[in-house]
Amino acid sequence: MAADAHVREIVRAGDPDRYLATLYAPEDKRPALFALYAFHVETARVRDLVREPLPGEIRLQWWRDAIAAGQPTGSPVADALIAAIDAYRLPVAAFEAMLEARVFDLYDDPMPDRTTLEGYCGETGAALIQLAALVLDAETAAGQADLAGHAGCAQTMTGLLQDLSRHRARGQCYVPADLLAAVGTDREAFLSNDDDDGVGRAVAAMLALARDHFGAFLRDAPSLPASLRPAFLPLAVIEASLDRIESKGVDAPAPSALRRHWLILRRATGGW
Repeated sequence: MAADAHVREIVRAGDPDRYLATLYAPEDKRPALFALYAFHVETARVRDLVREPLPGEIRLQWWRDAIAAGQPTGSPVADALIAAIDAYRLPVAAFEAMLEARVFDLYDDPMPDRTTLEGYCGETGAALIQLAALVLDAETAAGQADLAGHAGCAQTMTGLLQDLSRHRARGQCYVPADLLAAVGTDREAFLSNDDDDGVGRAVAAMLALARDHFGAFLRDAPSLPASLRPAFLPLAVIEASLDRIESKGVDAPAPSALRRHWLILRRATGGW
């Protein structure tokens, strides 16, 4: 169907790692996974589509209303998501929390501390992994919340590092204030072009935090049930991405599409 193809294309273009990961999921689960990931793409890029926060808040409110109503909207992504929520009894509260977290993206407010950053990662990246796990195997997913939490933090923080230059250019700073203070700088200096050393120290601190969460994920990943593996497969590219940032800086190109596909294939067939 054209609508299904449209949803898949949004994920393929906007989140290629999750697109590839979904191809390793059971075929009957793929439409719901693509719906989840297309929703993630659409809501994560709201800031890029608006000039002011208010229109962005209106877009996010539209999603809240659509999910709460649970009725056809005419939007292929929303309708696919509503169908997935209904079919797999996904918790609406998780989507509400995710949309609330996305409000932060619309403004240039400071990220106050590490706990707040981890909460943001939990309500976005980690929640998405847990929702995907519920689609794949609801009975088993409940026992993997901690693993999803570390995975979501590692993945989201890596993405924030990869987007750091773009965020700085528009006045956004996702590096927590307490982390900035610990490395001897602050938000204003971080956003200016006059403190390259401070920016470098802040990036190093964020890299360390992302690696901490990725390490915690890796410690328990070998016990991950095979049925849930597709939800976690995008983590296969995290180490390579962090290594590139560490060696070449935040503006280094991501690992090639071929390498990313290989890394995901290796984890899909061999586990962690």
